[in-house]
Formats: sequence, C-alpha cells, structure tokens
Amino acid sequence: MVKEFISQLPPNKLTPFKKHPYQVREDAAMDELVESVRTYGILSPLLARPKGDGYELVSGHRRRLAAQKLGLPTVPVLVREMSDDEAVILMVDSNLQRENLLPSEKAFAYKMKLEAMKHQGKSTSVQLAPKLTTEQIGYEAGISKDVVKRYIRLTNLVPPLLQMVDDGRIAFSPAVELSYLTRDEQAELWDLIGREDATPSLSQALRMKQLSREAKLTPEVLYAILTEEKPNQKEQVRIKTESLRKYFPRNYSAQQMEREIIKLLEARYRAKGRGER
Repeated sequence: MVKEFISQLPPNKLTPFKKHPYQVREDAAMDELVESVRTYGILSPLLARPKGDGYELVSGHRRRLAAQKLGLPTVPVLVREMSDDEAVILMVDSNLQRENLLPSEKAFAYKMKLEAMKHQGKSTSVQLAPKLTTEQIGYEAGISKDVVKRYIRLTNLVPPLLQMVDDGRIAFSPAVELSYLTRDEQAELWDLIGREDATPSLSQALRMKQLSREAKLTPEVLYAILTEEKPNQKEQVRIKTESLRKYFPRNYSAQQMEREIIKLLEARYRAKGRGER
C-alpha cells in the first residue's frame, strides 16, 4: 500500500526534482498563475516525496514559484513514498500535457521516462524492450513511437544548437538529422551559423549526416553546404534574431517576433492607405 499524506509545507522546504527537464519560465503564463494563486489560492496540491531530511518536489514547480513570489508561508503538498523510477515517470507525465512545451523539454522528458521504464523492467521478471517502451510512451502522449525516438535524438545536440531549436531558428526535422553529427562537427556548425546567419534545410542536414558517417564532413565542406543559396531564400531580407531581442519579451520565439513585426507593418500599410501620417 502506498504511504501518502497531505501536509502544509513551506515552499523553500521543497527541493526541485533532480534534472527536472521542464523550464520554469517567468513569462506571461507565470504572471497569470501568480494572479490565480493570489485570488483563489493553490487549488491542487503539489506532489513531493520524502528525500533525506526534507522533501523533493515531483510535480508543481510552477505553483511553488508562484507561492514564493506571493510570499505564501505554506503550500498544500501530497507527500507520497515512491522510488526514483516511479518519481521520474510521475514527474514527466504530470507535465507532458502542458501547452507550449519546448522541443528540448519534450526531448529530455521522453528520455528520462524511457530510461526509468527500462530500469523498472530490469527490476522485475519482465524485461521491457526499447520498442515496447517507446510505443507505450507514444501511446500515452498521443504520438507515434517514431516521433518519441526523434524527440529523444534531440538530446544529442550540443546546447547552443538545441537552444536554436527551442527558439524556432532550426526546424525539428533538420535538427533530428543534425543530432547524428559529432559534437565537434556540431560546434563547428553552430559557429558557422552565427557567422553566416544561415541555418541548414532538411536536405542539407541529411547531406551533413551522411558525410559525417563517412568521416568527410570537414569545416570546409560544412561551410560549402551551409552557404548554398536555398530557393526559398532568394531576395529575402534577413535580420539577426539578436538584433531584435531588445524589442520583445525574453520568452518570445523567432516566429512570435516575426508575427509581431508583420502585424506592425500591416498596420502601418493600412494607415498609409488611409492617408494617415
């Protein structure tokens, strides 16, 4: 029988889950959560487990931050005894249905859950095959096992490239193929992207992957592939994302900034059509 109880605990007595894959961002959604907690309180208890002399937070990291921002002395917490693998699976599942998760968050969440499920299989008489575990993860997340595997591949990207995926500068499919490059090749690619202000298309990423497998992806070859003119890049005006950051909230992706810029230009065009100055 699972031992559990509900208690009122100080937020600072709850330590974040080790290697928590989800970012706790101070954005508009956090502001809304703070206002909700201010008005109604915390309606759903946080989930934690005993850890050493304190408690480790399994679910509720955003609610904990909201409580800290409001200076609440205690928060309701469901304390439950659970193993490391049980805690990982609960932590991942309790957050996967959130909207606006970043690709990196999904990638590390699926990876953590996969490793926990495989470990659970080793601890019992039933050994779970990787295919079965990815199928189960995909079924529970509403996606295919292949999509799960492709997300997990993103964890092989060096942090700067993975950040570009989160920012929307590198699309998901090319990013998956780039994850097969060595870390040195990825580092060289990231440097080139910054210098040339260009990102690889899917076809270019596939060629890079193949050349990497053949040990032929030299810095010169990387440069030649990346700087090829793409059909959809002809006669385009390109502005570096870094040049626009100061005009937008920190959490805005490249696509969000582009949409806002288009709205402003459309408004200016309409105003000009009406003869406004």
